[in-house]
Amino acid sequence: MACMCGHEQGLQKYLEPLEQILSNYAREERYLVPILQDVQEAYGYLPAEVLREVARCLNISFSKVYGVATFYSQFHLQPRGRNVIKVCTGTACHVRGGGEVLEALQKELGIKSGETTPDLEFTLETVACIGACGLAPVIMINDDVHGRIGPQDVQAILSSYRRPAETEVAAV
Repeated sequence: MACMCGHEQGLQKYLEPLEQILSNYAREERYLVPILQDVQEAYGYLPAEVLREVARCLNISFSKVYGVATFYSQFHLQPRGRNVIKVCTGTACHVRGGGEVLEALQKELGIKSGETTPDLEFTLETVACIGACGLAPVIMINDDVHGRIGPQDVQAILSSYRRPAETEVAAV
């Protein structure tokens, strides 16, 4: 049974992935976390409109859904970049210049930690430890570890993750 009775057609199209996700679960509160995990996988984050629809379909309050979404660090309420950069701020990385690497990343990307570039290419985060202290200072981009780096390495590392600029096709 569809949950989106009365919604405009554009919103229905937007919520189609949610409807597919919900079809895999009984409409019970106990499935909230796995539903949110699947929603984040489908949308890349947890949009407010989708959280409202989840609350409605599970017959629970929006504040309860929002509370769960904000309690767990795995969930994100804002769009995230195609490339997530994690900068280690642990002791070894801090002592070996991790702060300067973070500053260089912020300057190069034009964002602060916790933000995403407007083109959704990069999200910048700090983490307490990556677990590669022998390679300090360390950053991770997606699943790739980059160790023993300095501020001078930032531009080259980022360029390997940027999408190539689209070339204009000349009219024949």
